[in-house]
Amino acid sequence: MRLNKDSTFAYQAVYRYLVELIDSSAADGEMKLPSLRQLALRLNVSVSTTKYAYALLEDEGRVHSRPKLGYFYAPTSFAQPLPSTNLLDNVYASARQPGMLALCSDAPSMLLSLENPLLMMERELLRQYPRTAVPLYQPFGEIELRTALAERYTRSTEHYWRPEQVYIGADVRSVLQMSLAALQLSGTAALVESPCSWVILRQLQAANIRVIEVPLQANGRLDLQRVHEVLQRENVALAVFSSAVGTPHGSLMPAADKQQLCNWLSERGVWLFENDSYGEFGFHADPSRMRDFADLDRLLVFSTFDKVIGPEAPFAYVLVRGQEVAMQRQFLDRAFRLSPIRQKALARLYSSRRVDQHTQVVRGLLSERMTQMTGLLRAHAADQLNVVTAAGGATLWAQSVHPVDMRRVYERLLAKGIVIAPGELFSAQGLWRDCLRLSYTVDWSKDIGLAVKMLAEAIDQERQLTP
Repeated sequence: MRLNKDSTFAYQAVYRYLVELIDSSAADGEMKLPSLRQLALRLNVSVSTTKYAYALLEDEGRVHSRPKLGYFYAPTSFAQPLPSTNLLDNVYASARQPGMLALCSDAPSMLLSLENPLLMMERELLRQYPRTAVPLYQPFGEIELRTALAERYTRSTEHYWRPEQVYIGADVRSVLQMSLAALQLSGTAALVESPCSWVILRQLQAANIRVIEVPLQANGRLDLQRVHEVLQRENVALAVFSSAVGTPHGSLMPAADKQQLCNWLSERGVWLFENDSYGEFGFHADPSRMRDFADLDRLLVFSTFDKVIGPEAPFAYVLVRGQEVAMQRQFLDRAFRLSPIRQKALARLYSSRRVDQHTQVVRGLLSERMTQMTGLLRAHAADQLNVVTAAGGATLWAQSVHPVDMRRVYERLLAKGIVIAPGELFSAQGLWRDCLRLSYTVDWSKDIGLAVKMLAEAIDQERQLTP
């Protein structure tokens, strides 16, 4: 095998080679994998490259190493139960198992990442900035990246952000946790659109915040009268809404509804947490965002880099005005140790407009794959599922035509090597048990049509057992 080093980073090609080697293995028991040096010679790459590819597989639980013996792979039976009884942990642990077809991803960067340009920029910066000249500890994030994000979110002399109002953290969970603590929102009540990202729900629950869910309708609209009644009846301290495309619903709320919601929140002094993770992945031209109508002094925007860039950029960020002292205290206490050079590389990708060009291409790919997956669902599962037409993002939301517990469907498919995300993962109150989230950023080299057929069969089988 000769790696094409011009089209991708070598470690990614080595990683794929090992995955294919593992997936094609017919071994019943444990299998020893090639050593670092053997693999490097076989694929004409460096030992450090093979070591990094093995490290990725080890992090995913696909392989394990033994001192002085090398790397090993032990096949896992699809029917073998996973140790965790928590559904969310079970879903994501199953998706990492070798040979599983994961239909539960939500990462646009799986179709096309910016990792290659990011790492190339990082190498160039390392030549320009010796490590001794780069500050090793910048508790609020690299100033160049904070400046680039502030400029990106500034729209006018009224809707503007300054670099000191931008904070970079290790991941979305940590920046949400610190934001809730800085704004003293622990123990309050939160209004959220439902279905809602499980990451958000977990952080709200961890902060002892009572979650009040308002279900999204198939057209992406909320029952505004119900929202108004909740705001009048409950002492709501914060609300969490998607920026543009609903996450994970995939629908687009009308601009007039967003404006009305923001007016009500502003009247009551309610904090608006805007989830901008998929804000750049709408299929419609220039969709309205919640922040277009929000009270900027009661607005917090959060997002992550990995949806656009890829796993090499796991960091997250938050923008908030007038809370510098409280936010700085939280970040100083957490003391993140994030690579300043990688943050500088990210900043250069933004300032050069490389991210905008990349995002435009990814949007086109997402739209194509969404159409492809929707077509498969219409062809093979039209009698089993009603699918929400996606206005953007990386996933489709579907509800069973007849009452079916999707957790049971998930268990049936798991035994066949397919992983879906049951709808109950996206509710804190047990909603959406007859729904599921499906990704179209899947491994399209696999027979996705057959997987959709098996999904339809599993739903039919479970329906026959439903009273």
